[in-house]
Amino acid sequence: MTDASAETAEKRLPSVAVDDLVNRIAARLTEAIVGGRFEPGARLNEVHLASELGVSRAPLREAARLLENRGLVVAHPRRGFFVRDLDAKSLDEIYDLRICLERHAGLRVCERLTPEMAAALTAQAARIAAFVHDPGRQVEEDFAFHRMIQVFADNQRALRVYDELTHEMRFGIAVIGHLYADPAEIARTHDPVLEALLARDGARWLSAIDVHVGVARDNVVRLLAAREAGGEG
Repeated sequence: MTDASAETAEKRLPSVAVDDLVNRIAARLTEAIVGGRFEPGARLNEVHLASELGVSRAPLREAARLLENRGLVVAHPRRGFFVRDLDAKSLDEIYDLRICLERHAGLRVCERLTPEMAAALTAQAARIAAFVHDPGRQVEEDFAFHRMIQVFADNQRALRVYDELTHEMRFGIAVIGHLYADPAEIARTHDPVLEALLARDGARWLSAIDVHVGVARDNVVRLLAAREAGGEG
């Protein structure tokens, strides 16, 4: 590399920092949305948010576009960005894709499970049970358990898709407020799933994950449909 090209490369480094800023803003906005700070349909006030985050409106707008790609916000010309009003049909489609990813990842883990993987999965499942009195944290530990399966499956493209779906799934749960009436039930439903992985039994895994995700899917879609209809579910 010549001195001139080296100097040019050095001048390009700040653009990486800008991208990183956009991603950090997007992460903050994502947490605010899935955490319930903004109601579905709420407008994201660029002036107020830029001031609150201590950034200019340009990276904030880029971050909002990232959230639009993730399915969390929608853009209206000349009006700005609004929190998406997630509907039952869309969430049902998300879970339909999720079960495909879960089935595939679990089968790969059954084939390649190591003692270290088994220990990590067991510990993460225990964390789900440990937070029965903190529903918000429990949901995060639940998603962390399932993401761990995707990581151990070692398919980076599938992991990226799963991460994108997770944003919308978390948002759906935030909208309806809860997944199970009894938080302890969330932990119990993971027992057959974990046991199938530890046994490295592919057929058992498919049966367990179909029930596990299927029940969650039915609950979320039913509760969201009831919300759309104005009922309580």
